[in-house]
Amino acid sequence: MAAFSYTPIGYIIHAMAHIQRDRKKLLTRVRRIAGQVAALEQALEAGDDCDAVLVQIAAAKGAMHGLMLEVMAGHLSDHIVAEKNPDKRAQEAEVLLELLKRHAR
Repeated sequence: MAAFSYTPIGYIIHAMAHIQRDRKKLLTRVRRIAGQVAALEQALEAGDDCDAVLVQIAAAKGAMHGLMLEVMAGHLSDHIVAEKNPDKRAQEAEVLLELLKRHAR
């Protein structure tokens, strides 16, 4: 499956082989995140103390961060390190830098 990325240079079309290769592992992470968000919802509905709610928020945030790092590592490995064309490698590095800037917000 191809994906489109917008960079200041324009649109880049690239295959997401690492997404397909790591699909099972990524889906496991997504399901873990869903479970943590469900636990957060239950804690709020049950009127749990703020410390319990904060623990659930931190767990969900950590799981989301782990998912983001996993996908970024695949992007770095497959689209930058393994890329033979220096121009394409530079474009993909720019995509990753933009993702890092957004993630750091």
